[in-house]
Amino acid sequence: MTRVPDVEIMTIGDELLYGQVIDTNSAFMGQELGKLGLRVRQITSVSDRAEEIVAALDLARQRAQVVLMTGGLGPTKDDLTKHVLARYFGAELVLHEPTLRHVEGIFARYNRPMLEVNRQQALVPANCTVLHNALGTAPGMWFEDGGIVFVSMPGVPFEMKGLMTNEVLPRLRQHFQTPAIEHVVVQTVGLGESFLAQRIEDWENRLPANVKLAYLPSLGGVRLRLTGHDDGQPNLRARMKALLPELRNLLGNHIFAEGEINLETAVGTLLAERGLTLGTAESCTGGLLAHRITSVPGSSRYYQGSVVAYSNEIKMRELGVKAETLAAHGAVSEPAVAEMAEGLRQRLGVDVAVATSGIAGPEGGTDAKPVGTICIAYADAHHTVTRQLSFDRGRQLNLEYTTTAALNLLRQEVEKG
Repeated sequence: MTRVPDVEIMTIGDELLYGQVIDTNSAFMGQELGKLGLRVRQITSVSDRAEEIVAALDLARQRAQVVLMTGGLGPTKDDLTKHVLARYFGAELVLHEPTLRHVEGIFARYNRPMLEVNRQQALVPANCTVLHNALGTAPGMWFEDGGIVFVSMPGVPFEMKGLMTNEVLPRLRQHFQTPAIEHVVVQTVGLGESFLAQRIEDWENRLPANVKLAYLPSLGGVRLRLTGHDDGQPNLRARMKALLPELRNLLGNHIFAEGEINLETAVGTLLAERGLTLGTAESCTGGLLAHRITSVPGSSRYYQGSVVAYSNEIKMRELGVKAETLAAHGAVSEPAVAEMAEGLRQRLGVDVAVATSGIAGPEGGTDAKPVGTICIAYADAHHTVTRQLSFDRGRQLNLEYTTTAALNLLRQEVEKG
């Protein structure tokens, strides 16, 4: 009989409770477990105190059949997890020779001396299944006790991700014989969650009983995630994909991609496919737009460069914005941002250019142009398009919304051809 267990994620470390480290591990684990159809019932953060770790384990085993732990496996004295687990499961620590050889190999590769504390990384509770950590010195550990699976992994995110992907998820899939499940993700931008839900309400109501829709909003966009559960019929994923043409008809160019693809990646793919080069002229965003574009691997194929022009003098000298335009309309205006984009395109010799200018706040607003007044522009060899936007959600969010709006304008115009 197929068992679908509840999962509890437990993160261990004072640094998490003090806010010195942001917990990204839980988000990754939750996403990956969801792909297997496993439900995360609770996420718990625990300090580096042995008695509190034990108390948390006792509570977790009452509400979950899988407990995934991260943290506390390092070589220093405050890393207690391995020792606590050995006592909790009534086992002594023993030397795991394959792990020792792996640790020795790491230190030899970097030509560094190996200390006794490093050697102790290869000590593991005798009754655990050792999970090979290819990216670090602390192995993962898998315990089974009273029908419950406990897994301990390092807290270093890239090490945890490697162990989850290569060791933990395949074992969970096999151990619990998780049912077939498929996810289809559609990325949208420029339409709020409530408006989006209203537009596709009838389509959503007609979804098959074994397919559920989740709305996952983010800055400026919403991810639509279809989750399909095995209904005994073949080609589940193909049947789910067959639902998308109607969705595209309803949402039009608010859809920018399928799959786990962000907007800057989708834009980059579009530019590369069209063989277009891009430049950016930024005022209020101060390079944030360029950062998002260049965060995409391979962006050098299409992205040429940027001019960050905060002052009017730089706008005029470097981008060719006319003094009379600034005098008549101000720097935060559609005429000014249009000249920024056009001037940048000429200066860098690129096919297309995008420009931003605005009042991000918290100061600088007027009655005529309050904080959150944003202007963006797109220019190519044939035409220039501008938009004036208004949103005041605090300086940082204003900047992030501006970059999303600029990327989306770029996408829309390039798609038009």
